[in-house]
Amino acid sequence: MDLTMNHKTRTFRELLSTMFKSHPWHGVTAGADAPAFVTSYIEIAPPGEVKLELDKGTGHLHVDRPQRFSSNCPTLYGFIPQTYCGDGISKLANKHAKNKTHRGDGDPLDICVLTEKEFAHGDLLVRARVIGGLLMVDKGEADDKIIAVLDQDITYGHIRDISEVPPGVIERLQHYFLSYKRPPSEAENCNTPVVTIDEVYGRKRAYEVISQSQADYVQTYGTEESRLEELRQILSAGIQIGGSQAQNGNGGKESATVEKKSDKKGKKKTSQKAEKKSDKKTKKKTAAKVEKKSDKKTKKTGVPEADKTEKAVVD
Repeated sequence: MDLTMNHKTRTFRELLSTMFKSHPWHGVTAGADAPAFVTSYIEIAPPGEVKLELDKGTGHLHVDRPQRFSSNCPTLYGFIPQTYCGDGISKLANKHAKNKTHRGDGDPLDICVLTEKEFAHGDLLVRARVIGGLLMVDKGEADDKIIAVLDQDITYGHIRDISEVPPGVIERLQHYFLSYKRPPSEAENCNTPVVTIDEVYGRKRAYEVISQSQADYVQTYGTEESRLEELRQILSAGIQIGGSQAQNGNGGKESATVEKKSDKKGKKKTSQKAEKKSDKKTKKKTAAKVEKKSDKKTKKTGVPEADKTEKAVVD
């Protein structure tokens, strides 16, 4: 087997998936069949007595809070990857909502998946068929809940639209979202509810909501290709810097030491050259002075110093 050729044929995304677990929100896609079928990340499985939520920074589930009251989520609950409830979702909601929204809630698009099966926990991916949704407004923010059925589920798998779901199932779901954040005393005494559900809509509107949330995501975070390209550039820059440092063994420390030593040697050489030049100039000046003195004496006596010495010896 030619491992080199096999390596070249793999995409950058595939190589990353062999080394790292994908972030449930940013690293997983909704699937090629979206919006009709969507890959969904499940955070909570019934009875869901603890509110679990994705930590956006790490990609891990964390405990948001224990459920305060007896209401428990009656379905699998999570979100559709690479979606975002932003300005587009808010504008879409305002076309139909009685209670106008100011913005999207800034989270991925939530999804409730109906199934007759019991799941021990969340933190898993499922394939679900989209059948409708709830137009929900939470404290002035658009917070739609997409409703889907687990693909190939024995009880719900045949359903194509929310109108085919038994009314009691949808009413139970609405009751949960209207009551899970507040005690009965607050609900009775408050004229302005925190959460409202203005409409139960069907499959086609749900498709529109999903598509808009995907557009909001791209506007906020960019396409997957653009993010991968940005990562390539970062990795490439890191490899170039790391490679030059690795040659010196200690991440650039040795490089700095070598440079300092080199500077010292250079300064010493320069100093030595300067000293040599200075010595040569001094010698030249001394020789010139001696010659001048000798010339002066010769002029006075008319006899060179060497001749005087010879004459003294003869006498």
